[in-house]
Amino acid sequence: MRPVQKGTSPVATPPGFANYEDAKPDLISRLGPYCSYCERKIVTILHVEHLQPKGLPKYAHLELAWTNFLLACVNCNSTKLTKDVLFADLYFPDRDNTFAAFIYTPDGKVAGNISANPTISAATLALTGFANKRSVAIDTNGKEVAIDRGAQRMEAWLLAEESRNDFASNPSPELLRSTVRTAVACGHFSIWMTVFAGDVTMRNALIDAFPGTRASGCFDAQGNPVSPAPNPDRLADGGKV
Repeated sequence: MRPVQKGTSPVATPPGFANYEDAKPDLISRLGPYCSYCERKIVTILHVEHLQPKGLPKYAHLELAWTNFLLACVNCNSTKLTKDVLFADLYFPDRDNTFAAFIYTPDGKVAGNISANPTISAATLALTGFANKRSVAIDTNGKEVAIDRGAQRMEAWLLAEESRNDFASNPSPELLRSTVRTAVACGHFSIWMTVFAGDVTMRNALIDAFPGTRASGCFDAQGNPVSPAPNPDRLADGGKV
Protein backbone atom coordinates (compact mmCIF):
# COMPACT_ATOMS: atom_id res chain seq x y z
CA MET A 1 0.00 0.00 0.00
CA ARG A 2 1.35 3.39 -0.99
CA PRO A 3 1.46 5.88 1.91
CA VAL A 4 -0.28 9.14 1.10
CA GLN A 5 -1.40 12.43 2.57
CA LYS A 6 -4.92 13.61 1.74
CA GLY A 7 -4.57 17.00 3.42
CA THR A 8 -7.41 19.01 4.86
CA SER A 9 -10.94 18.86 3.49
CA PRO A 10 -11.40 20.86 0.25
CA VAL A 11 -14.80 22.04 1.47
CA ALA A 12 -15.80 23.80 4.65
CA THR A 13 -16.84 21.50 7.49
CA PRO A 14 -19.61 22.00 8.32
CA PRO A 15 -21.53 21.79 6.03
CA GLY A 16 -19.12 19.42 4.23
CA PHE A 17 -20.00 17.44 1.11
CA ALA A 18 -23.64 17.11 0.06
CA ASN A 19 -22.84 13.58 -1.19
CA TYR A 20 -19.71 11.53 -0.56
CA GLU A 21 -19.30 10.94 -4.31
CA ASP A 22 -18.67 14.68 -4.62
CA ALA A 23 -15.30 14.07 -2.93
CA LYS A 24 -14.03 11.83 -5.73
CA PRO A 25 -12.49 14.54 -7.96
CA ASP A 26 -10.47 15.96 -5.07
CA LEU A 27 -9.40 12.51 -3.89
CA ILE A 28 -8.19 11.61 -7.39
CA SER A 29 -6.45 14.96 -7.73
CA ARG A 30 -4.60 14.49 -4.45
CA LEU A 31 -3.99 10.72 -4.51
CA GLY A 32 -4.13 9.78 -8.19
CA PRO A 33 -6.57 7.32 -9.82
CA TYR A 34 -5.34 4.34 -7.82
CA CYS A 35 -6.89 1.93 -5.37
CA SER A 36 -5.55 2.93 -1.97
CA TYR A 37 -5.17 -0.74 -1.04
CA CYS A 38 -4.06 -2.88 -4.01
CA GLU A 39 -2.50 0.12 -5.83
CA ARG A 40 -3.96 -0.74 -9.21
CA LYS A 41 -4.71 2.15 -11.54
CA ILE A 42 -8.48 2.22 -12.00
CA VAL A 43 -9.67 4.35 -14.91
CA THR A 44 -13.36 3.61 -14.28
CA ILE A 45 -15.40 2.33 -11.33
CA LEU A 46 -13.08 3.77 -8.70
CA HIS A 47 -15.04 4.10 -5.49
CA VAL A 48 -14.94 6.67 -2.72
CA GLU A 49 -13.96 4.32 0.08
CA HIS A 50 -15.21 4.77 3.63
CA LEU A 51 -12.45 3.59 5.95
CA GLN A 52 -14.91 3.06 8.77
CA PRO A 53 -17.88 1.66 6.83
CA LYS A 54 -20.97 3.80 6.47
CA GLY A 55 -22.99 0.57 6.53
CA LEU A 56 -22.37 0.14 10.23
CA PRO A 57 -24.72 2.30 12.30
CA LYS A 58 -22.00 3.47 14.68
CA TYR A 59 -20.14 5.06 11.75
CA ALA A 60 -23.15 6.55 9.96
CA HIS A 61 -22.12 10.03 11.09
CA LEU A 62 -18.87 9.65 9.09
CA GLU A 63 -20.58 9.10 5.71
CA LEU A 64 -19.64 12.59 4.51
CA ALA A 65 -16.40 13.03 6.48
CA TRP A 66 -13.28 13.78 4.42
CA THR A 67 -11.07 12.14 7.06
CA ASN A 68 -12.97 8.89 6.48
CA PHE A 69 -12.35 8.78 2.71
CA LEU A 70 -9.84 7.00 0.51
CA LEU A 71 -10.21 5.43 -2.96
CA ALA A 72 -10.81 1.75 -3.66
CA CYS A 73 -11.34 -0.64 -6.55
CA VAL A 74 -14.45 -2.79 -6.63
CA ASN A 75 -12.51 -5.86 -5.43
CA CYS A 76 -10.99 -4.27 -2.34
CA ASN A 77 -14.14 -2.30 -1.58
CA SER A 78 -16.46 -5.31 -1.83
CA THR A 79 -14.13 -7.52 0.22
CA LYS A 80 -13.78 -4.93 2.97
CA LEU A 81 -17.51 -4.13 2.79
CA THR A 82 -18.92 -3.55 6.32
CA LYS A 83 -16.09 -5.07 8.34
CA ASP A 84 -15.55 -3.08 11.50
CA VAL A 85 -12.43 -0.92 11.43
CA LEU A 86 -10.46 0.00 14.52
CA PHE A 87 -7.54 2.15 13.39
CA ALA A 88 -5.32 0.98 16.25
CA ASP A 89 -5.56 -2.59 14.95
CA LEU A 90 -4.93 -1.97 11.24
CA TYR A 91 -2.49 -0.19 8.93
CA PHE A 92 -3.89 2.48 6.62
CA PRO A 93 -2.04 4.41 3.90
CA ASP A 94 -3.27 7.84 5.01
CA ARG A 95 -1.82 7.52 8.52
CA ASP A 96 0.85 4.76 8.58
CA ASN A 97 3.90 4.02 6.45
CA THR A 98 2.24 1.13 4.67
CA PHE A 99 5.19 0.78 2.30
CA ALA A 100 7.38 -0.06 5.29
CA ALA A 101 4.73 -2.41 6.69
CA PHE A 102 4.55 -4.84 3.76
CA ILE A 103 6.86 -6.64 1.35
CA TYR A 104 6.11 -7.59 -2.25
CA THR A 105 7.52 -10.58 -4.13
CA PRO A 106 7.69 -11.57 -7.82
CA ASP A 107 4.98 -14.22 -7.39
CA GLY A 108 2.36 -11.54 -6.69
CA LYS A 109 2.22 -12.12 -2.94
CA VAL A 110 2.12 -9.48 -0.23
CA ALA A 111 3.28 -10.20 3.31
CA GLY A 112 3.95 -8.29 6.49
CA ASN A 113 7.43 -6.87 6.91
CA ILE A 114 9.46 -8.04 9.92
CA SER A 115 9.62 -4.41 11.07
CA ALA A 116 5.83 -4.29 11.41
CA ASN A 117 3.48 -5.77 13.97
CA PRO A 118 2.59 -9.23 12.56
CA THR A 119 -0.91 -9.21 14.03
CA ILE A 120 -1.73 -5.82 12.52
CA SER A 121 -0.15 -6.78 9.18
CA ALA A 122 -2.18 -9.98 8.94
CA ALA A 123 -5.41 -8.22 9.88
CA THR A 124 -4.81 -5.51 7.28
CA LEU A 125 -4.15 -8.01 4.49
CA ALA A 126 -7.26 -9.96 5.45
CA LEU A 127 -9.37 -6.81 5.45
CA THR A 128 -9.23 -6.47 1.67
CA GLY A 129 -8.52 -10.09 0.71
CA PHE A 130 -4.85 -9.77 -0.24
CA ALA A 131 -4.25 -13.37 0.80
CA ASN A 132 -6.75 -14.71 -1.75
CA LYS A 133 -5.38 -17.34 -4.12
CA ARG A 134 -4.07 -16.09 -7.47
CA SER A 135 -6.05 -17.07 -10.54
CA VAL A 136 -5.69 -16.59 -14.29
CA ALA A 137 -7.87 -17.24 -17.32
CA ILE A 138 -6.92 -18.44 -20.79
CA ASP A 139 -8.18 -16.39 -23.73
CA THR A 140 -9.19 -17.80 -27.14
CA ASN A 141 -5.57 -17.56 -28.32
CA GLY A 142 -4.28 -19.65 -25.44
CA LYS A 143 -2.73 -16.68 -23.65
CA GLU A 144 -2.90 -16.33 -19.88
CA VAL A 145 -4.84 -13.25 -18.74
CA ALA A 146 -4.56 -11.87 -15.22
CA ILE A 147 -8.03 -11.70 -13.70
CA ASP A 148 -7.20 -10.98 -10.07
CA ARG A 149 -5.05 -8.65 -8.04
CA GLY A 150 -2.26 -11.16 -7.38
CA ALA A 151 -1.82 -12.03 -11.03
CA GLN A 152 -1.83 -8.35 -11.94
CA ARG A 153 0.91 -7.72 -9.38
CA MET A 154 2.98 -10.39 -11.13
CA GLU A 155 2.48 -8.62 -14.45
CA ALA A 156 3.47 -5.30 -12.88
CA TRP A 157 6.62 -6.89 -11.42
CA LEU A 158 7.69 -8.21 -14.82
CA LEU A 159 7.12 -4.81 -16.41
CA ALA A 160 9.10 -3.09 -13.66
CA GLU A 161 11.96 -5.57 -14.06
CA GLU A 162 12.08 -5.01 -17.81
CA SER A 163 12.12 -1.26 -17.23
CA ARG A 164 14.90 -1.61 -14.64
CA ASN A 165 17.03 -3.64 -17.05
CA ASP A 166 16.46 -1.13 -19.84
CA PHE A 167 17.37 1.76 -17.57
CA ALA A 168 20.49 -0.03 -16.30
CA SER A 169 21.75 -0.32 -19.88
CA ASN A 170 20.88 3.31 -20.69
CA PRO A 171 20.51 5.49 -17.55
CA SER A 172 19.58 8.60 -19.48
CA PRO A 173 17.25 11.37 -18.28
CA GLU A 174 14.93 10.58 -21.17
CA LEU A 175 14.62 6.91 -20.19
CA LEU A 176 14.15 7.86 -16.55
CA ARG A 177 11.18 10.03 -17.50
CA SER A 178 9.81 7.31 -19.77
CA THR A 179 10.15 4.70 -17.00
CA VAL A 180 8.31 6.90 -14.52
CA ARG A 181 5.52 7.51 -17.04
CA THR A 182 5.21 3.75 -17.48
CA ALA A 183 5.02 3.25 -13.71
CA VAL A 184 2.37 5.94 -13.31
CA ALA A 185 0.32 4.36 -16.11
CA CYS A 186 0.72 0.89 -14.58
CA GLY A 187 0.14 1.66 -10.91
CA HIS A 188 1.50 -0.72 -8.25
CA PHE A 189 3.83 1.90 -6.75
CA SER A 190 5.20 -0.45 -4.08
CA ILE A 191 6.27 -3.00 -6.68
CA TRP A 192 8.16 -0.41 -8.70
CA MET A 193 9.83 0.88 -5.53
CA THR A 194 10.82 -2.67 -4.58
CA VAL A 195 12.21 -3.54 -7.99
CA PHE A 196 14.21 -0.29 -8.06
CA ALA A 197 15.58 -0.75 -4.53
CA GLY A 198 18.97 0.94 -4.26
CA ASP A 199 18.36 3.33 -7.15
CA VAL A 200 18.03 6.67 -5.34
CA THR A 201 17.29 8.69 -8.47
CA MET A 202 14.53 6.43 -9.74
CA ARG A 203 12.97 5.94 -6.33
CA ASN A 204 12.76 9.67 -5.74
CA ALA A 205 11.31 10.19 -9.21
CA LEU A 206 8.62 7.61 -8.44
CA ILE A 207 7.82 9.17 -5.06
CA ASP A 208 7.41 12.56 -6.71
CA ALA A 209 5.34 11.23 -9.62
CA PHE A 210 2.61 9.49 -7.60
CA PRO A 211 0.33 12.18 -6.10
CA GLY A 212 0.25 12.53 -2.33
CA THR A 213 3.25 10.29 -1.71
CA ARG A 214 6.00 12.81 -1.05
CA ALA A 215 3.64 14.85 1.13
CA SER A 216 3.12 11.84 3.40
CA GLY A 217 6.63 12.34 4.77
CA CYS A 218 7.14 8.57 4.65
CA PHE A 219 10.33 8.68 2.54
CA ASP A 220 13.68 10.35 3.14
CA ALA A 221 15.93 12.08 0.63
CA GLN A 222 17.44 8.74 -0.38
CA GLY A 223 14.04 7.28 -1.19
CA ASN A 224 14.06 5.03 1.87
CA PRO A 225 11.00 4.59 4.08
CA VAL A 226 10.70 6.69 7.22
CA SER A 227 9.16 4.75 10.10
CA PRO A 228 7.11 5.45 12.07
CA ALA A 229 5.11 7.59 9.67
CA PRO A 230 4.99 11.28 10.61
CA ASN A 231 1.20 11.27 10.04
CA PRO A 232 1.10 14.94 8.95
CA ASP A 233 -2.73 15.09 8.98
CA ARG A 234 -2.71 13.92 12.61
CA LEU A 235 -5.26 11.20 11.92
CA ALA A 236 -6.41 8.89 14.70
CA ASP A 237 -4.01 6.09 15.69
CA GLY A 238 -1.54 7.00 12.95
CA GLY A 239 2.22 6.48 12.95
CA LYS A 240 2.13 2.84 14.06
CA VAL A 241 4.82 1.98 11.52
